[in-house]
Amino acid sequence: MNAFSVWIRPLGGNCRVRVDGIKNAQWLIDRLAKSFVFKTSEPMDKDRGSLSCTFRVAYSSQISHRGLEKLLAAIPEVNLMMEPA
Repeated sequence: MNAFSVWIRPLGGNCRVRVDGIKNAQWLIDRLAKSFVFKTSEPMDKDRGSLSCTFRVAYSSQISHRGLEKLLAAIPEVNLMMEPA
């Protein structure tokens, strides 16, 4: 699999995740689910005017913002970037 860009933005008790491409977003959701980050997520939204998809990951006792950031950074296919506030 080729590397793809992922942007994260903390939003209170959850994190907005934006991914380049719907196939990449689905792959990433499956990968995160296997890591027990979450069992479900909000439905993916395809961003209008771009090829990006977004979803949210809720923080929990198992995963904090920093934990999610470290997990994403450890995935070789992910080019992790922070979205501006």
